[in-house]
This record gives sequence, C-alpha cells and structure tokens, in this order.
Amino acid sequence: MFIPDVGRDNEKNRNEWLRITLAQLPDGSRILDAGAGELKNRQFCTHLEYVSQDFCEYNGKGDEHALQTGKWDTSKVDIVSDIINIPVDDCEFDYVICTEVLEHLPEPILALRELTRVLKEGGVR
Repeated sequence: MFIPDVGRDNEKNRNEWLRITLAQLPDGSRILDAGAGELKNRQFCTHLEYVSQDFCEYNGKGDEHALQTGKWDTSKVDIVSDIINIPVDDCEFDYVICTEVLEHLPEPILALRELTRVLKEGGVR
C-alpha cells in the first residue's frame, strides 16, 4: 500500500518560511517568541531584539512515544509565565511569533487576546 509523504516536511517548510519572513523584519525590532520552548526560532532573529516566553513545565517525556525525546531544555527562556498572562506592559513588541502552541491550549482565544495586548498598535502577529 502506498502511503504519501503528506505532512512529512511540515517542520522544514515552516522553518524555511520563518527564516525568509523574519529576515525581512527591520533590524532592532522587538519580537516576542511566545511558547518558545527550546528557542529554535532564535536562530532566525539575530538582527532583532528577541524575547522568549514559555511556561517551562513541559519535560519532553509525553507518553514516551512518537517525537518525545525525554529531554527538553528551557533554561534560557527569558519570561517564564502562562501564555495567557505574560508579565509585560501593553504594547511592548513590534512582532509576535507563536508556533506549535495554540493546539495545546484549552482556551487558545485567551492566548490570542494576550498576544494582541503585548503587541504594539500596527504590530504583526
């Protein structure tokens, strides 16, 4: 039986899109990576003022099947908080990125409201 490779390049495609898109942002722009985990997006933000946020409670074990590695390092996250209550002032960031997070939240709309709160007027998420 033939099983197509549908979805097997999602991470590669997302990373390429992020690399291209983030490279176009003006130097020095302040960006929040919400749900940053192990800071994999930081590599695309060297020209930006990169700030990471994560709740830092995931340990990588999951159900010990599939993609879980049993290890997860969030020791370099800048802001440790719930994504629905990020301890920063309103309108702090020019841009917000949030990848692979919303599908894990019981109420993703609350997270979107919070990300909108921390975004400057005219900012992009």
